[in-house]
Amino acid sequence: MNYDLIVRGGHVIDPAHGVNAVCDLAIKAGRIAAIEPTIAPTAARQVIDARGKLVTPGLIDTHAHVFEFVTGRFGLEADLCGVHSGVTTLIDQGGPSCITLPAFRRHVIESKRSRVYTYLSSYLVGGMEGHYYPSLHQPDCMEVDATVRSINENRDRVIGIKAHAEIGGFSRWGLGAMQKAADMGRESGVPVYIHFGQLWPVSEGERYQDESDPDQVLDRVVPLLKAGDILAHPFTRHPGGFVNRHGRVHAIVREAMQMGLKVDVGHGSHFSFNMARIALDAGIMPDTLGADMHGYNTKVPDPALAGTPESHPDKEHMFFGAVRFSLVSAMSAMLALGVPIEQVVAMASWNPQRYFGLPADLGHLGVGAAADVTVLNDERGRFVLRDNENTQLVTDRVLTPAFCLLAGERFDAHASILPTMQAA
Repeated sequence: MNYDLIVRGGHVIDPAHGVNAVCDLAIKAGRIAAIEPTIAPTAARQVIDARGKLVTPGLIDTHAHVFEFVTGRFGLEADLCGVHSGVTTLIDQGGPSCITLPAFRRHVIESKRSRVYTYLSSYLVGGMEGHYYPSLHQPDCMEVDATVRSINENRDRVIGIKAHAEIGGFSRWGLGAMQKAADMGRESGVPVYIHFGQLWPVSEGERYQDESDPDQVLDRVVPLLKAGDILAHPFTRHPGGFVNRHGRVHAIVREAMQMGLKVDVGHGSHFSFNMARIALDAGIMPDTLGADMHGYNTKVPDPALAGTPESHPDKEHMFFGAVRFSLVSAMSAMLALGVPIEQVVAMASWNPQRYFGLPADLGHLGVGAAADVTVLNDERGRFVLRDNENTQLVTDRVLTPAFCLLAGERFDAHASILPTMQAA
């Protein structure tokens, strides 16, 4: 027998190599060994039937929050978001800092089955309790030299910096925090991933250092950045994003993309179909797609309540007013907005490998690459998708995860946090 495993008869989409056809995929010793129109089933010890399903490179979630426990209510368990949701690789955004990175390595990177990388927090506190306490994110809570040193000593898993550019922080501290984050990125030579869209409300009547206009945030931040840095949340429903108060995309977004900056969807609680439509119609096509699931927008059902009224799907569907979602359901949202399937798959596999500093053998199905593969159910019918503004979009196609292979090992997609599709 030539191979360990054959994934047979699936519709393979591999943007890196221009594959978009029904093929057989062979795996040996944890690597892609062959992709052919037909491979004899007798050539492998095991055959998996993938007929009627999509077979893609292992999905890469560019925006995860998986520093469980250490970041309090914010951090989710990595394998729930990862292999058990059909996602082989997670990039945690700002969970660990230069102080807490050793714990992240021991308890997440080395202890979970999913592949995990991180964009190190630009703040000493890291992602502690998410963004619940704004004062923890001021410039005085940042150390450029210590953070750069931590990056340089952990290049195998630290591949970028996480920062925030939003009106609440600017009003309190001006550009100081964003300037320090940009300095970290330049000194270490890694990309900076920048959150846009308001996080910290500005209280009426309270005095602040900088009376900023949300529509000025992008104009002030982009000149600080370098090619390869990543602008997040282009479809945010909050002030300070890509779309101004007049419903038009800021001109500087196009300038930023021409400078070589990249755009990541960062779905999360920010995602708005209306804002997405405005941006896409203006020609702003994101490069990558992250889920941005965390403990404030994702309810993890208690297994002890299974089958009880407290575990009813309608109850689980909402948590802190957020729509239940995943990386794969975010892919369905992009399809519903008219983005071609080949481009959507590239956003969640090949493009993250290229733009986020990941190893060259991830994000594609070339012979010799890591045997990271995601198999998706490609469901047709009439389905309702809903965003956090309660805007509904009816679509005739949704994707759901079936299983994934990580270095050739199978993991079924049975995470309790996965959403269920709503029929129209």
